[in-house]
Amino acid sequence: MAGPLEGYKILDLTQVVSGPFATMLLADQGADVIKVEPVSGLGDITRLPSFDKGGIGAFYMNNNRGKQSISLDLSQDAGREVIKRLIKETDVFVQNFRPGAIDRLGLGYEDLVAINPNLIYISISGFGPTGPYSGRPVLDPVIQGVCGVISRQLNPQIPFPDLIRNLFADKSTALTVAQATTAALLARERTGNGQFVEIPMVDACMYFFWPDAMMDLTMVDEDANGGILLSTVYNLTECSDGKIVYFAASDGQRAGVCAAVGHPEWAEDERFSSMAALAANPQNFVILGEMLADAFLLMTCDEAIEALIEADVPSGPVLTGEEAISDPQIVHNGTLVEWEHPDAGIVRQPKPAARFSATPAEPKYAAAHRGQHNEETLLGLGYTNEEITQLKETGVIG
Repeated sequence: MAGPLEGYKILDLTQVVSGPFATMLLADQGADVIKVEPVSGLGDITRLPSFDKGGIGAFYMNNNRGKQSISLDLSQDAGREVIKRLIKETDVFVQNFRPGAIDRLGLGYEDLVAINPNLIYISISGFGPTGPYSGRPVLDPVIQGVCGVISRQLNPQIPFPDLIRNLFADKSTALTVAQATTAALLARERTGNGQFVEIPMVDACMYFFWPDAMMDLTMVDEDANGGILLSTVYNLTECSDGKIVYFAASDGQRAGVCAAVGHPEWAEDERFSSMAALAANPQNFVILGEMLADAFLLMTCDEAIEALIEADVPSGPVLTGEEAISDPQIVHNGTLVEWEHPDAGIVRQPKPAARFSATPAEPKYAAAHRGQHNEETLLGLGYTNEEITQLKETGVIG
């Protein structure tokens, strides 16, 4: 089978990552996705010529695998007419234009639901359709900053905040979009009705970030008890030949760390014997951290990890990208696959993480050039060869 979303049709008018990554996930689960790109410039901005071969780049491929591509000039009536014809057989329409832009094109929710009353219309924006920031240009780091992510991306031992140097806000939004899409499809199966779904990136990022990172701002009453953020007890530590990570989430695991470095007596010290004792005086965290750091410097990474695992403390190496792709567990899980693109050559990508027993999904291992499916799509909509030639000559498709 082609996956749990086999038979659903999605029209994707998104660029960069927040929308394309979401619709790729849906394509990986069996949906038919048509991506609409501009006729001018690169097309989707992720087609930047970086880590590319044969006219296909890694950034584009990693967000648009398995989709068909058409390229349209939506400033022309004829270009918008193609969208309106496609909408008649579309289940989900996804767009991430700046607020107001899609409506000015005549492709807003009311315009399209008049054509297809059962349509699910997903609208992604940076800050939402209204409000003081709604018209601002937005990219991922801006959302990280507004949501407090950057200020809390901080190692307490090296207290200087930094960006999460991948698209944290975009990808958390994409996961939200994919989940909301399937929820809306389920609701339509039950009620027969489509609907409009608004997803601001700032809201999606804050929702994703909040559970652990904003615990200290959750309880509002002044008499609420204080505590310790999980970020302060993450540990990236230096050994004699490299770095490891470990995380002691309980008093027992913290005792296990002390035992692993050869000092079980530290866990019995009243300053460090419990989370309550540590929380009572944050300086005790610093003292214990310095003692453990000095002890780990006397051990190799392999020795430290072996001792920590023996003590049932979650721990592992800090791998490079090259090391990660050949890690024995990654290899065992078959996390990564290699496939051959006719122009880009051998491609390495991760498989979808969700494994369905009754509706197994095999991704469509393909990545389209801009406008590769123009003629095929238009012929399927009833356009004649002569009409398609006219659309080419007038720049409606390209």
